[in-house]
Amino acid sequence: MDRITSHSATPRVRSERIYNGMPARELGSEGWHKPWSGGNGGNCLEAMKLADGRVALRQSTDPDGPALIYTSDEMTAFIEGAKAGAADFLVS
Repeated sequence: MDRITSHSATPRVRSERIYNGMPARELGSEGWHKPWSGGNGGNCLEAMKLADGRVALRQSTDPDGPALIYTSDEMTAFIEGAKAGAADFLVS
């Protein structure tokens, strides 16, 4: 059963329960963005902001794979930490 959220820019969600590791396809195909892409052959991280403020992430090459669900506070901490260099070890 489809559930339509009140925020017009938020996509239709086909699942009543949104949880970490759920199949990303249950979040629908609209509303995913590739905020970090480049010369990586199309392997990108895709993000979707959910109606309740959480953020879903999925691998673009596996759109039916699992979605990782993070709170707004978790995403803020990650992005601020990455900007401060705390995640540099991941790419060096």
